Amino acid sequence: QVQLVESGGGLVQSGGSLRLSCTASGTILKILSMGWYRQAPGEQRELVAAGTNYADSVKGRFTISRDNAKNAVYLQMNSLKPEDTAVYYCKANLITTGGYEYQYWGQGTQVTVSS
Repeated sequence: QVQLVESGGGLVQSGGSLRLSCTASGTILKILSMGWYRQAPGEQRELVAAGTNYADSVKGRFTISRDNAKNAVYLQMNSLKPEDTAVYYCKANLITTGGYEYQYWGQGTQVTVSS
């Protein structure tokens, strides 16, 4: 079994900052990639940051980073805006110890930005 757990969400005022964390654990042979997505109420899930790619709406404000030794990915969010309000999800593409490639999602962490 593989688990992805996110943390770091919360309520913040417009212009504030938050740092999200995601750690993967379980029967993992190798993590191929990790990224962040978000989903606002009534909206589809969208890419926020993965690898060197960022959504246009967050460029210059958000920064993604990896710690391969910890099987972790982070999202530093600065200059937050109300439109950033969403549930943020961690995603990982990995190879399990059984030798198969899978895509896993975390359960999400809520980010709410007040105006």
